Amino acid sequence: MAKSASPKNAGPNTGKQAAKTRATSAPKQREMPVNPPSAPSKELHVFPNPAPQRDYVIQFQVPEFTCHCPLTGQPDFAHFTIDMICDELCIELKSLKMYFWSYRNEGAFHEKVTNTILDDIVRVSDPRFVRITAKWYVRGGIYTNVVVEHRQKGWKPQPVVELPKHAAETGML
Repeated sequence: MAKSASPKNAGPNTGKQAAKTRATSAPKQREMPVNPPSAPSKELHVFPNPAPQRDYVIQFQVPEFTCHCPLTGQPDFAHFTIDMICDELCIELKSLKMYFWSYRNEGAFHEKVTNTILDDIVRVSDPRFVRITAKWYVRGGIYTNVVVEHRQKGWKPQPVVELPKHAAETGML
């Protein structure tokens, strides 16, 4: 009578070993940082661009940015839009969220904070192109928009493809 394999007397390929073998043959992912971001942080993390052979736009919308006016201490609110064409590295979303959160208790002029954010993104990811549009909510009856850009030296955008425009169809005559 044949003995059935049980976890105790299984041969060299036990369930744990098989799972370990599968785990080691899986695609390699970026290693977890020693201190994963779960609090405000100025550290931006990156990962390899999955399609570096083509230009494509990644757009981040940050509608709840806050910092403080360095003169009055009053809160400032902005909606940031980041449009970027990555080269070899992309920005990791959670670290971007924690990065933006880190400004919450800082005093910063609109122009300074927008340019600093651009500089930090360029420093860690060296994108082909990035444009940041910061739409600051009204203060003293004035809205402020700050637009900053970076283009990698030698990078030229692809020509825009104009597609035909069609009227919206509603299904009703």
